[in-house]
Amino acid sequence: MSGGSRGPMRQLRSDSNTDGEETVGKILDWKDALVSLLPLIGSSGISTACLLGITGVLAPILEETVFRGFFMVSMTKWVPTPVAIVISAAVFALAHLTPGEFPQLFVLGTALGLSYAQTRNLVTPITIHALWNSGVVLLLTFLQLQGYDIKELLQTT
Repeated sequence: MSGGSRGPMRQLRSDSNTDGEETVGKILDWKDALVSLLPLIGSSGISTACLLGITGVLAPILEETVFRGFFMVSMTKWVPTPVAIVISAAVFALAHLTPGEFPQLFVLGTALGLSYAQTRNLVTPITIHALWNSGVVLLLTFLQLQGYDIKELLQTT
């Protein structure tokens, strides 16, 4: 691309100051992104089905292909499998940009890595990941339908 590039990179450059603080702040403001999805949770059967399709099917397939099928396998060329599992779990947790949830995402990433190392089949971690994500969406939907303020619950964590 030439100097007059258009698209996401130009937008990224135009949104940041000289040291990138503004862009980093936008990226790390994960709660705003999650809060923007809250109106979809429990609002209708269709919106819940769409959320389940994206978070319970598409995201696990994509993430497990990247983190276990590619990254972890690539790491085993240079480090022992247990180390590759830990590194891929840490990168998985960091990639979610949710600092307060790093510990549980690291544990989940470790379990997903162990399941892949044992089976050498991506279906196993994809299924576990899908059940995890679907459980979160269904729990939030249930709480919303019971009258809980999910936004308030998420902001207290």
